[in-house]
Amino acid sequence: MNPGLIDLTQQAGAAGLGGVAGANPSIPSGIFAGNPYFSAGFGLLGVGAGLAVLRQGAKRAAALTRRQLLVTLEIPSRDKSYQWILSWISKQQKYSPDLNKTIANEASTNIHNASKNDLGSGWRNKWNRFVERKVAAAVMPRQLAVQTDFKQHDNGNLSADYSFVSGPGKHLLKYKNCWIQVDRVRETKMLDLVNGAPWETITLTALNRDRAIFKSILEESHRAAIMQQEGKTVIYNSVGPEWRQFGPPRKKRNINSVVLDKNIAEDIVKDVTEFINNSKWYDERGIPYRRGYLLYGPPGTGKTSFIQALAGELGYNICILNLSERGHTDDRLNHLLTIAPERSITLLEDIDAAFPHDRASIAADSAPSAGSAPPSLVNPSMYSSRSQITFSGLLNALDGVSSSEERIVFMTTNHIEHLDKALIRPGRVDYKVFLGNATDHQIKIMFSKFYPNDSHLADVFVDKIKSRTVSTAQLQGHFVVYKHSPQEAISNADSIFST
Repeated sequence: MNPGLIDLTQQAGAAGLGGVAGANPSIPSGIFAGNPYFSAGFGLLGVGAGLAVLRQGAKRAAALTRRQLLVTLEIPSRDKSYQWILSWISKQQKYSPDLNKTIANEASTNIHNASKNDLGSGWRNKWNRFVERKVAAAVMPRQLAVQTDFKQHDNGNLSADYSFVSGPGKHLLKYKNCWIQVDRVRETKMLDLVNGAPWETITLTALNRDRAIFKSILEESHRAAIMQQEGKTVIYNSVGPEWRQFGPPRKKRNINSVVLDKNIAEDIVKDVTEFINNSKWYDERGIPYRRGYLLYGPPGTGKTSFIQALAGELGYNICILNLSERGHTDDRLNHLLTIAPERSITLLEDIDAAFPHDRASIAADSAPSAGSAPPSLVNPSMYSSRSQITFSGLLNALDGVSSSEERIVFMTTNHIEHLDKALIRPGRVDYKVFLGNATDHQIKIMFSKFYPNDSHLADVFVDKIKSRTVSTAQLQGHFVVYKHSPQEAISNADSIFST
């Protein structure tokens, strides 16, 4: 036997690897003990295992720290609070391109003016202010989006105000001595099917253990949104399956600006107010807490204008529901009436135009072709409009098992004779009011409102157009043309009827 091989085996046994050789005598144990590749491999394996354990431990420690020190709030764009939060963030982060230049100038001035002997609180205060401004500049958003706000003035003019807000990306802000990361994410593959806008999500992550900070943010943003609408009437329009604000909030219209005949306006206001203040009375008697109103009469008699003024008087908003909108269905109609914003009046304008009024014509139009059902089987109550809302679907939405409560619905029509009696029966329409053409009483009041210093001429104007039919809209248009001259308004009274 080779003496070198015997010596190698003895060394392996001395190193404690004899067990390996004993388990398999054909493998010399000295190969493991003296081979540097095996030693390095075992070392790397140990280091890798140790790093894996450390990495998992670090992840768990980070997750635990995050749960203990951070709170997160996610706000999707389809939530009603999204616009509140977005507006609130824009107010917290006021972008100024000249901020860095201002900070540099202040720092230079402070350092130059600081006395060598002034190393006390004065210097520290200046330094702290400088650091705070520098930090504010550091967290100022660099990914920006433009936000345009329109403001309507008392004279009717609109002005635009442009401001920069945080765009998609990560941003920092400080609120009540708490740092908050704002992560605005815009989806690129998901769109809102109603308006084609991409879905967005805002995630707020606060370095705070108390989630009450988010409640404070939501309440503050909600108050700010309400303050923007204070003293104004918000108009909502149905867009697909939801309500969207239509334009900027309107200034509340004075109830006295709409001149109706004697006691009509007062009686309606009294009835609506009594309904609003007696929800408990309805509940105790098991009566559905909803009320429907129908204003009917010729065009231009102030039906829609009065509803807008009534909403301002009550502090309510208006939800305009167009039954002829393409894509509307019975289910969507019921859904829209159910989710109407609180303290709002639902307005169905020109309800007679939404459905055909002649049942005979419907039956004729629905005359069967060869092999189809006979005319006697045609259901005349299934009125079809440009949308997919049926007449029976409208009836059920207004006064059915699934209809919502706590609701005020106003309908308007120029032709009450075209409405089916089932639509305007009590329970669906509880209060009907005729608004006709201007009476002598209305003409006098309108003349006095436009010409308060010449109200004594009101009777002269009334005599000028007496026994002639005129609407309040025509009168208003005439007075606007001659706003500065009541004499010209009287002398040119015949021009009202020339068009």
